[in-house]
Amino acid sequence: MIHKHTFKATLSWEKIDSALVDTKSIYRKSHTISIEGKEVLSVSAAKVFKGDPELHNPEDLLLSSLMSCHMMSYLYVCAKNNVEVLQYNDQAQAILETYADGSGKIVEVQINPQVIIQDASQLELALSLHKEANKLCFIANSCNFPVLHAPHCKVNVE
Repeated sequence: MIHKHTFKATLSWEKIDSALVDTKSIYRKSHTISIEGKEVLSVSAAKVFKGDPELHNPEDLLLSSLMSCHMMSYLYVCAKNNVEVLQYNDQAQAILETYADGSGKIVEVQINPQVIIQDASQLELALSLHKEANKLCFIANSCNFPVLHAPHCKVNVE
C-alpha cells in the first residue's frame, strides 16, 4: 500500500532597487522560505555563486536533509533492533561539479556518522544498521547521485 504525504513551502523574493546592488545584471539571491507553523528560513546562493555567505544555501540544505534523514532512519532501525544509541554525530560533505555552460550538479555526498552505543556486544549490529537506514532514508532514495557512508561506532566507556 502506498501512502502519499504532501509538504508545502512558500518562497519569497523581491527585486531591490538596482542602485543598491553593486553588480551588473546579477540579481540579489537572498530570499525567504516559509513553512506553516515554523520559523522563516533565510536562504541565499553559496558565496561562490555571489550569494550571502551568512545565509544557508540550497546545497547546505540538501546536505543537511541527507544527514538528518539518515540519522532519523538509523535511530528508527536501532530502536527496532534494541540497540541503545547514546550519541550520534556526523560531519558530511557534498561534492558539487559545475560546468562551462553554467549548469552543475551534486555528484556525491559522503556522510560520516559517529555513533556511541551502550552495549559492546551490539557493535557489529549497530554498524550494519547504517545500510538498512540508508534503504529507508526518503531523501537518499530521492537522489540521483551516490550517498556514501563511512560510519564509525564505539561503545560508551563510562
